[in-house]
Amino acid sequence: MLKLKIISPERIVFDGEVKRVVVPGTLGEFEILENHAPIISSLNNGVVTYVPSAGDTNTLQVCGGFVEVQKNQISLCVEL
Repeated sequence: MLKLKIISPERIVFDGEVKRVVVPGTLGEFEILENHAPIISSLNNGVVTYVPSAGDTNTLQVCGGFVEVQKNQISLCVEL
């Protein structure tokens, strides 16, 4: 399982376990699954999609930011 934390300057948007995350990377959209290689990437304007371990698919419109993935922990710092 992946641990996702989405932070904006205003608040913590989400903090919990997810099955997968799709982010709008600078070079194109990409998906993060369990055991993804470590990465740091900037984000473009677009939609972040994530599937919590218990729940339906959620989407979040972002105006850029960055993502860091390390040891099944995903940190998103975004502008809403």
